[in-house]
Amino acid sequence: MLKSLRVQNYALIQQLEIEFEKDFSTLTGETGAGKSILLGALSLVLGSRADSSSISIQSDKCIVEAIFDIHSYNLESFFKENDLDFENETVIRREILNTGKSRAFVNDTPVNLPILKDLATKLIDIHSQHENLELNSNAFQLKVLDSAAKTKEILSVYKDLFKEYKGELQQIERLKEEAQKAETDYDYNLFQLNQLNEVKLEEIDLEGLESELTILNNAEEIQQNLGVCFSYLSEGEINLLDQLKSSKQSLERIRSYYPMADSFIQRIDSAFIDLKDISSEIEQSISSLEYNPERAIELKEMVDSIYTLLHKHKAETINELLERKKSFQEKVNTRELYTLEIEQLEKTHTQTTDELTTIASQLTDKRNQATQVFTERIVAQLSGLGMPHAAFKVEVSTDEAFNDTGCDRVSFLFSANKNQSVQNISKIASGGEISRLMLSIKAILSENTALPTIIFDEIDSGVSGEIADKMADIMKQMAANMQVISITHLPQIAARGMNHYKVFKIENNHTVSTHIQRLNPEERVVEIARMLSGKDISKEAIENAKTLILS
Repeated sequence: MLKSLRVQNYALIQQLEIEFEKDFSTLTGETGAGKSILLGALSLVLGSRADSSSISIQSDKCIVEAIFDIHSYNLESFFKENDLDFENETVIRREILNTGKSRAFVNDTPVNLPILKDLATKLIDIHSQHENLELNSNAFQLKVLDSAAKTKEILSVYKDLFKEYKGELQQIERLKEEAQKAETDYDYNLFQLNQLNEVKLEEIDLEGLESELTILNNAEEIQQNLGVCFSYLSEGEINLLDQLKSSKQSLERIRSYYPMADSFIQRIDSAFIDLKDISSEIEQSISSLEYNPERAIELKEMVDSIYTLLHKHKAETINELLERKKSFQEKVNTRELYTLEIEQLEKTHTQTTDELTTIASQLTDKRNQATQVFTERIVAQLSGLGMPHAAFKVEVSTDEAFNDTGCDRVSFLFSANKNQSVQNISKIASGGEISRLMLSIKAILSENTALPTIIFDEIDSGVSGEIADKMADIMKQMAANMQVISITHLPQIAARGMNHYKVFKIENNHTVSTHIQRLNPEERVVEIARMLSGKDISKEAIENAKTLILS
């Protein structure tokens, strides 16, 4: 339940603190006193959108703080899931800066607005004139019926499965699009792969091919120079090998008396052997080297094709070309993989669809089963609210397509008068009839909802007299299970509250401020008398007020 509210620098409220009681409370005040401002401030701590224009002039920020007693509402798991400290008396605070930014806190822990709104739905329901319009909404009507049918658990299971269902559909669609693209690109990828396969990249030594081609293209010049070198080494009249032999013979003549000669002879022998090997290899190279125009053409075509592929695929090395080849191979193989993956996912999706169909059918059954009792109770409530000939009907129609809440569409049909056929609420219901119908719905829902607090913002619009008494009775009955606060302009309802609060304005030095106070018995009599007779309160109004309070 809402225990207290503190507001600072919000609209016409400079400073306001008020404590609330359990049971049934009423809140009154003259038109323009600031009842809507007070409700707006409370809405801020429940996650409503902040607006810097709501800050009092010459203030840096406004603060709204509400304390809720939540010890008996099993909210520990919510606090744990959102990493919040659970307290039996939980404090929610909202701060709005004049820059337009806002901050929210739950027990001094910063929270974002989605968490704050989620928590608010578990703490309080503010019923405003706007919500009367929601009664025309099929989504709201379905929500009402679900509450009466107690579908919360099965609906939660359905929503989790529906999320899987939509995810599978999206994945199948994505895979089919990718498969279509793979099919479209298949011929291109296969052509590129075959072209790279023809070159046999794994066996190619590009540097070796280029070297061989260079040698073939320069074979004549290479042979000529090798021949000259061979002649110098071993074939000429004065060749190097013969000269080394002569040099060795000269050294051998002096070795007996010149010890250093042995070292020179050994070195000449070593050089002779190396040069003879070189001469032999050059001779073999000359004999093996032969210009082969066919081989040169073949090599040139191979080298040119490789460079064409390198340029085409923006690669610099054979290894990079091999990576491109691998990529094309994977893309070619992907077409078949997509088919298998789509088939498997569609099989899984069929199972999900079957499960979803079963649960949706169970939801439909629960809703249909609840309609009769719900309808009877609504009609009974309306009869007690001065509408003895009212007719009410709930239509549940089922579609084949799944949506967030199942396959059902719910429509409330209503007739206020005898022998009048039921029609859509928006077509025939007046403001007063809508108010009574909505209160009847809220009263029934309150029995199935573990909501600590409900605030009615002039739900009595369009009614008066005896009907107002009946509405007050219903709200008082609701207060046996929850805290009920009614913002009202009717003295009949104001008089039924266990606690009475008054909102009023004070004008001082060209400033206007809104205040609220809890009325004592004497003040309450005067306030209800004002509501009965206006500013000029008569003795008769005072007596009538006392009678209303005691009734």
